[in-house]
Amino acid sequence: MIALAGALVLCGCEKTPEPAKTEKKLKLSKTEIEMVIGDKVALKAALVPTVAEMPTVSWTSDNEDVATVNAGTITALAVGKATITATCQGLSASANVTVKEAERPDPKVLDGLTIMFDAHPSSLEKPSDLVLGSGASYTDEGLLVNKTGQRVMLDRFYALAQRLVHYEIKPSANAVVVFHSDQGDFNAVVDVPNKKIYLRSSPKVTEDVPFLEGDKDYIVEISHEYLKSSLSITDPSTGKTAKVTGVQSGCGGCGKGALDVVTSSVGMQWDKYCFVLESGSQFLVKRISVCALKDNVNLIIYGDSITQPEGYFPEADFPRAWTQQIIAGMKGNAVSSGRGGATINELLVWIKNELPFLTTKYVMVTIGTNGGDTEENLSELVDYIKSFGFIPILNNIPSNESGTQIEINSIVEKVRKAKNIKGIKFDLATSINGDGLQVDQSLMYWEDYTGSYGWQVYHHPNEKGGDAMFARSRIDVPEIYE
Repeated sequence: MIALAGALVLCGCEKTPEPAKTEKKLKLSKTEIEMVIGDKVALKAALVPTVAEMPTVSWTSDNEDVATVNAGTITALAVGKATITATCQGLSASANVTVKEAERPDPKVLDGLTIMFDAHPSSLEKPSDLVLGSGASYTDEGLLVNKTGQRVMLDRFYALAQRLVHYEIKPSANAVVVFHSDQGDFNAVVDVPNKKIYLRSSPKVTEDVPFLEGDKDYIVEISHEYLKSSLSITDPSTGKTAKVTGVQSGCGGCGKGALDVVTSSVGMQWDKYCFVLESGSQFLVKRISVCALKDNVNLIIYGDSITQPEGYFPEADFPRAWTQQIIAGMKGNAVSSGRGGATINELLVWIKNELPFLTTKYVMVTIGTNGGDTEENLSELVDYIKSFGFIPILNNIPSNESGTQIEINSIVEKVRKAKNIKGIKFDLATSINGDGLQVDQSLMYWEDYTGSYGWQVYHHPNEKGGDAMFARSRIDVPEIYE
């Protein structure tokens, strides 16, 4: 009994072990991150064990030339490495960031031209970029359009001034097919029953096509080269071809301010490529390809209507537009991509349809008068250009009568300084005192929009403005001519 009692006493003295303490840690959602220039990645920090309400976290980067961090969002700025560190309640955690140049898609070529978009629409390949009307459907052989008036649209915008869209089609004997722009300013027609192709331009240009028949395969190509737009049709089985070309000549102003009447109009091919069965039974589309006619240059010039002088310059004066003078000064080793009325946000869309497929050294941007002119948007645009290893040139916009350039150019200059890049001071070149304030009206077209927008303004550079802007480019970025 004594021994038993002792045993009982001993058992009663045993203590329950205390639970092990869990070490408090700060944990990140990612610790190894690969990015390309311009990318943004959001990091999240959490305490372990979890807490009901997460305390404030501070963030730092040990290499802000490569990547910055703001409230956990990392922005990649340049090729290299950086360590992002989060700190909270005396705890810290880090993520390693590697920034690379953007990967360019493998080049695809069509008849020696670089392809920016390529699709063979069929029941096996249904391109997400094609928007179909109710009269179009996919078949094993291709995209069949068999209802009149129902357009099909390629939902991708291109503004490259030297580009071509290639179609492979098979029309019925009674089919009249219209290839047009989203805005309807440009119309090219393949008229099978009348054996003709033509542009609905002013004046209309028409070409007889004796070899045009129904239920045969044809290649239709529509090109845009600055002022000129062309439509060609080729029988691949015989090599026979026919072609028509129209010219877009601007009037040097608008309304009462116009210098001249438009003597030739073909349209600007705004905005997206569309096609429609105007009459007849059907036509089949077997391929759609958008190609760059000029893809390996030293400079690409992006922007809005200031960068698209073919919309308002008379044909005779067009060589003196500032874009054309820069291209000539570079001995043709440059190309422009401008769209009238474009905002920075719109440019951020279409540059991504073009730039990854092009080869260049410099990318020049002149934009801001149409909205979206924020430091964030301009920075994103610059970072996107840098992501391919190209050198951005961010220009001041020219002076104009409304004075809108003053505030915008202050933002442009702030971005240039932050990104350590150059730009042409077009506002100085087009102002009376060379200070970027009051516009020199002799360098601008007078545009009277009383009947539409209700205002009049000296806004777009004329041929003298083109001279001044070209001269300024030689001062601010002489390296592009070397």
